Amino acid sequence: MNFQDRTLACSDCNCAFIFSAQEQAMYYERRYANAPKRCPACREARKAKQAAAGNPIQNNGCSSFSTRQMFPAVCSDCGKATTIPFEPNPERPVYCLDCYRKSRAAR
Repeated sequence: MNFQDRTLACSDCNCAFIFSAQEQAMYYERRYANAPKRCPACREARKAKQAAAGNPIQNNGCSSFSTRQMFPAVCSDCGKATTIPFEPNPERPVYCLDCYRKSRAAR
């Protein structure tokens, strides 16, 4: 396909911005149906606002969270206090990052 730079108006601030041929090619490859509605500055501001609110930001079907819930735990190997991204199960061992890396390397 032959893409050419296009000038679009931002739906938030009404400023004109360039939708470059490279961006259009990327949108085409990723099968995006619509051109962007917001200028790059407004897009970044929107992402920052969503991240500050703790809302997931959708990106190609993947979501990222600004904060992740962490749980306190005690390492089963060295006894050091640590935090883990899942609720610990008393029937299974929990390792700090250093001990986890050691156990992975031993396997």
